[in-house]
This record gives sequence, C-alpha cells and structure tokens, in this order.
Amino acid sequence: MVVATGFFDGVHIGHRYVIGRLVEVARERGEESRIITFWPHPRNVLQQEAMNLRLLSSMEEKKEMLFSLGVDKVEVLPFTRSFSSLSTEDYLREYVIGRFGADAIVLGYDNRMGSDAKDAASVKTVAEKLGLDVYMTDKKTSLSGIDVSSTKIRKLLETGDVTKANELLGYEYSLFGVVVSGDRIGKRVLGFPTANMQLYEPLKLVPAGGVYYVKVRTLGGDFYGMCNIGTRPTVGACNAMTIETNIFGFDEDIYGLDIRVTFLKRIREEMRFRSFTQLKAQLERDKLYCESLRAGGGN
Repeated sequence: MVVATGFFDGVHIGHRYVIGRLVEVARERGEESRIITFWPHPRNVLQQEAMNLRLLSSMEEKKEMLFSLGVDKVEVLPFTRSFSSLSTEDYLREYVIGRFGADAIVLGYDNRMGSDAKDAASVKTVAEKLGLDVYMTDKKTSLSGIDVSSTKIRKLLETGDVTKANELLGYEYSLFGVVVSGDRIGKRVLGFPTANMQLYEPLKLVPAGGVYYVKVRTLGGDFYGMCNIGTRPTVGACNAMTIETNIFGFDEDIYGLDIRVTFLKRIREEMRFRSFTQLKAQLERDKLYCESLRAGGGN
C-alpha cells in the first residue's frame, strides 16, 4: 500500500500534485493508494488563538475530492493532544505501517509529521529507516507563479479575492448548506427574491462580505445568480451576517432543500443605501453586470 498523509484542507493544487503522484506510484506498484488525514484541524486542538480558524473544506467535501482524484481509500484519525505528541517514528511505525500496512509513502516538499519533524527531509530519513519506500514531490506553484498553501487561500477569501483563491485551489470555491426562511424583503420590497443559506459545516470559511457573481446548484439543476454576504445595512443596524442568493430566472420554493453556491467573481463591497429604491437600482445594475460576465464567457 502507498500512502500520503496530512490535513489536505481545501485539496488545493499543491495537494493535488502530491495526490496525483500517490495514485501514479500506487498504480505503478500494483498497490492501493490511501490518504491518512485527521479531524479536527491540529490548530483547533493545539492553539487557543485558532478558535477562529475556518476551513476550506468539510470532511465530506474533502473525501469527495480525494476519491474523484483516484484515491482508493481515505482514513480519518482523531487528532488529539496525546496524538500530537507522537514522534515521527512513532506515527509512522504505529499508524502508517502498523495500522494501515503501508510499504511506501509519498511526501510533499514541506510535508511534516510528528512532534519532532523539522522538515520533509527529516521525515524521509525516518521513513527509510523504518523500511518505507519514499517518493518526494517538488514545490507546486500556481499559473501566476504563487506558492500555494491553505493559509494563503484562506487569506485571499477573507479579503474577498475569490478569483485568485480559485486559481490556487484549482477549482471554484463553494459553500454548501440548507435554504432557511428570511424576512422576504428581497421578494416583497425589492423584487429580488433570495435563498438564505445556513451552512452544514459551521467551521467552513465564508468569503469576505460583499456581492458576488455565483453559480448555484439546487433541485438537481445548475443556475447563475448573485450572492450577498453581510449584515444588510440598508435594512437596519446590528443585523446578523447572512448569505443570500438571488438566482436568476428562478422562482421555485426551495425552503429546507440543499443549495450549493459557487463563487466566480466579487462584484463589489456591501453598501448602505439611503432607501430601498436606491438599493433596488443598484441590484439591477449588479444583475446586468453578472449577465454581461456570463455572456462574455465568465462562466
């Protein structure tokens, strides 16, 4: 069995490079490919200041992407403080070899594991000592030459730069949840009915507030629309943050149903208008802009 191990948050293009090599090596050796990952995120367990850490992918999303890339099996280990104290040698011996029966491991250029690992080179030394065949991968950069990391992608999303984040992910970032009821101001007052989303994974990172051109999947179909993330300042002060999506050409009742909103481009920041009339006029302009993006090939 050939394994790769890590948290793989977001399964971005750097992770995909390692996973591609994992699948390739396993096929060459006539063996099974297996990912060993963890839950929760190590920072949520080890660092108090990480209580605000948000993730790029839920465990279910991560598994779905890993399997789509050709991985045979995904194992999830509970990450605890006692688990974090394992040395590199103990982790490899007890889990990678002992529990899962690996005879080879694929390492990313910065792949560290165990409480004592300084870098991937030190992991390689220990792994070879234990009899594992080791396959190292190089650093992966984006098309524009940016080094890829989950932390960098989180920061991009937190500033609303979904375009650059999507480049580093290798796919378009999305949120998955259920449609919940709202105050219906969008439909009753503005003529822009919205689907209000409640996330299934509360730790999922929500992009910065603003208006986005999005793709929407619900009722088994794909649609386009615009999504507002924010506190709706025109409606009033001290509102809770909402994720509201106006789906173009759509007028179905989807309360209680699944919805996936995929972010294509940030249009503007959320704004406070002096009246609903001004807000409606801006929404009309936003919609026209989104439609021009689609007509121009922007998905």
